[in-house]
Amino acid sequence: MSWRSEHIWIELIPGSRKQSNFGWALILFLGSLGFLLVGISSYLGRNWISFFPAQKILFFPQGIVMSFYGISGLFISSYLWCTILWNVGSGYDQFDRKKGIVCIFRWGFPGINRRIFLRFQIKDIRSVRIEVKEGIYARRVLYMDIQGQRVIPLTRTNDNLTPGEIEKKAAELAYFLRVPIEVF
Repeated sequence: MSWRSEHIWIELIPGSRKQSNFGWALILFLGSLGFLLVGISSYLGRNWISFFPAQKILFFPQGIVMSFYGISGLFISSYLWCTILWNVGSGYDQFDRKKGIVCIFRWGFPGINRRIFLRFQIKDIRSVRIEVKEGIYARRVLYMDIQGQRVIPLTRTNDNLTPGEIEKKAAELAYFLRVPIEVF
């Protein structure tokens, strides 16, 4: 989502609160909980899950392995739920031609560097850069090349923008900032 006027362009960046992340976190949680319950029920010799008879699964080695998979899956699932809760990666890009300033803000993981805030002068922007890698895992990322600094990504690597969409976005931004476009 973005908002534009004659002198200001604000681009809101969605973070980790995407439907796919909710789905993967839920699937991983339920699957790892199932593995853990099967491992515990094989240890206790009780049927906690009806379609896995505990008598057919020996605790050593199958029950231990399933318990390990269940516990490790719960840790990974809790990591995903925390990134969703903290909305890691969300923020905004603000381009202000009137003041000549570009502000980039992102939320990170809790801690000292939770707020990531970068501020640049528009006159220091050398170009808007498009990186295109085609193949099985196509990657199209939009960067901003800052003089004396490193390049700063403006889109995520997993946005899966089509070539037309990334070109249009780069052309609009380059026109707004009055800088050239580079393709890599």
